[in-house]
Amino acid sequence: MILMLNEDDKMIELSKEIKKVVDDKAKYTDWSTREDIKANLQVDLIILLDQFGYPPVTIDDVYKEVLEQAENFKKYAN
Repeated sequence: MILMLNEDDKMIELSKEIKKVVDDKAKYTDWSTREDIKANLQVDLIILLDQFGYPPVTIDDVYKEVLEQAENFKKYAN
């Protein structure tokens, strides 16, 4: 049986997966200044978007926003 998610559930699941990817990259203390980690994060996000049926995003501002939100989350989580 194939489970079809409605758009709200799809976005929630995508958000959970994005959080897992960002948490994985944020385990490095210098992740926000390392171009190799940020490039890997961008590739991982493109793959996730594709898995959830979204076209690849070529606008760097999207990835910048994800990085900023991740830094804010890390800063205020404590």
